Amino acid sequence: MASTMYYSGLRLDRAAAARGDPEWVAKVLGEGSTAVIPVWRDQCLVRDGLPMMLRRDDAADLLAAAEGLVFLGLDGGCAVFAADVSALGQPDALAAAGAHTVMDIRALVSAVPPAAAGMFAYGREITHWHRNQRFCGACGGRTDTRSAGHHRVCLSCGNLLFPRIEPAVIVLVELPGEPPRCLLGRHAGAAPGRFSTLAGFVEIGESLEDAVRREVAEEAGVAVGRVTYQASQAWPFPAGLMVGFTAGALDSTIRADHSEVLEARWFTAPELRARIADPSLGGPYRVDSIGKILIEDWLARQA
Repeated sequence: MASTMYYSGLRLDRAAAARGDPEWVAKVLGEGSTAVIPVWRDQCLVRDGLPMMLRRDDAADLLAAAEGLVFLGLDGGCAVFAADVSALGQPDALAAAGAHTVMDIRALVSAVPPAAAGMFAYGREITHWHRNQRFCGACGGRTDTRSAGHHRVCLSCGNLLFPRIEPAVIVLVELPGEPPRCLLGRHAGAAPGRFSTLAGFVEIGESLEDAVRREVAEEAGVAVGRVTYQASQAWPFPAGLMVGFTAGALDSTIRADHSEVLEARWFTAPELRARIADPSLGGPYRVDSIGKILIEDWLARQA
């Protein structure tokens, strides 16, 4: 698993012991070395084709306009904050940041180092949670931010609210025998001819392995035996954790559900390599997905 895993491996000191101290947070926010990431409705603010991260001294207008401010952590000793300007119209948000446009981080991953992509994705994910957790699910009261943005508290009943993470499984299913083959599906909404790994959310009351077996059976009608953990990936779209597996099929029978998966097929290694070499055939993954790593790792074992 040597390929780049986007959105994961972020080397930040999240300063959990200090971020609950408002005086400490105010101190680091005032330092000239502090960096501020502007976020507008889950999108990066972009200048000259790159997502923006401003130094504190250049971010006065942005901080004044921000509806929410979250401390992300210390990067090499320098504080990093996410500033949510989603309450502004787009022209005002652009003006506050000195930006040219807005773009989703997934469209920008090839333009920035993986660590930077992880930082922008982290800011996107936590500001999204704040915008959608303004009221308490227990009593309906208003909530307010605490611990520099790492949890919220209901002002009516005192209920503590923490950022939600939604676990999902993603799997490369292998078929025993010769030649080695793996299972990919064409998902609803995907471009014609584009096949990718199967994935789905974990449901209440099941283990990760249970979820793999259920999702593969539901979407492709394939019975799975062995399930082996490979790696995991932060997936902030909006709040996922993708847990990657390989699995062994019990037989070659396929029955796609024609709802989430329109078609499923077994692919040999040469067939997949041809698709990767010729995008017109429908590449089997996006560059930022753990599905890419699962497929490339399988291909490496077929060399």
